Amino acid sequence: MFGLGTPEIILVVIVILVLFGAKKIPEFMQGIGKGVREFKKATSDIETEITEAGKKEPKKEEKKD
Repeated sequence: MFGLGTPEIILVVIVILVLFGAKKIPEFMQGIGKGVREFKKATSDIETEITEAGKKEPKKEEKKD
């Protein structure tokens, strides 16, 4: 995970607790969750549009004279 070991992860968690406090962390995580959900939905929508466009577009064959 990005070259981070257990001690580094623990240090990051402690710093986040000190900076934001225990009350703000659930709100922060909820915001991150909403952002990730929106990103996944947008990615899925784009993938669906590309797939449907590929199915609808007729294939062109080259004519040889």
